[in-house]
Amino acid sequence: MEEPMSAKHLPKTDSIRELAHFWDSHDLTDFEEELEEVNETVFQRQTAITVPLRPSEAEAIHEMAKSKGLADVELVRGWLLERIASS
Repeated sequence: MEEPMSAKHLPKTDSIRELAHFWDSHDLTDFEEELEEVNETVFQRQTAITVPLRPSEAEAIHEMAKSKGLADVELVRGWLLERIASS
């Protein structure tokens, strides 16, 4: 037997874990009256850093990444994380 429906309200939290749990058990269409459009980033997970390289340097990275089955950015990110961890 199903539990009686209680008043439905959107949670007031910034916790991704709590929001994920909430949306796993609720339907978005039940909250259409409470939704509002947001034009700015709500959750920003990463920051990009641009590194200027000579074409030959970029090609060398590309070839190294390709030989390891990685995208260029994955290879370089791995190098940076190793260096940060050893600092």
